[in-house]
Amino acid sequence: MAGGLVLSGAVAALLTTALPAQASSPVFDDPPPDKIVIDVATVNGSGCPQGTAAVAVSPDNTAFTVTYSAYLAQAGGNSDPTAFRKNCQLNLVVHVPQGFTYAIASADYRGFLSLQPGATGTQKASYYFQGSSQTVPRTHPFNGPYNDDWQATDSTDWAQLVWSPCGVLRNFNINTELRVSAGTSAPGKVSFMTMDSTDGDISTVYHLAWKECPKQ
Repeated sequence: MAGGLVLSGAVAALLTTALPAQASSPVFDDPPPDKIVIDVATVNGSGCPQGTAAVAVSPDNTAFTVTYSAYLAQAGGNSDPTAFRKNCQLNLVVHVPQGFTYAIASADYRGFLSLQPGATGTQKASYYFQGSSQTVPRTHPFNGPYNDDWQATDSTDWAQLVWSPCGVLRNFNINTELRVSAGTSAPGKVSFMTMDSTDGDISTVYHLAWKECPKQ
């Protein structure tokens, strides 16, 4: 899954919608003059076997999207005992213009969910930089009965954003997880949760925030 992806500096404009305006925050209106390049170091996990996940830049260059074709967790009936939990680790190398740093401001997840009465499903994501102990976990629970598309959004306030260290190239990791429990559902009934949409395209979008590094 390795490859170079280019995001224009227009991602900065997303701050006007993803984050509340704060006069004291180092938010800038003009994007960095240079392009931002994302190298996909690795994409792996039980929810994204080789060849089943891809990363692409959105048409307006304000975000990047991960698409899956085999991200499914299930429980109950004749389900494999290990199928109740699936995960995917996305490891990115983000090259930013000199003097700027970035953070993930929000992420949108979508999929399909079929839960029997008494069953539960959970979508979880964690965000962290290589070598940093600071992680940002987010969890979204669902309860059966449920048989429809699902959507979850992780949003982070400006003050809580985890920023890439200035002047240091650190890999950025996003670890997602789907978990399904049969709970008290009737024996033989299967519940499942996917990270994709009904047409087979995933809808996981990560929005970036930007700020200037302190002057040396």
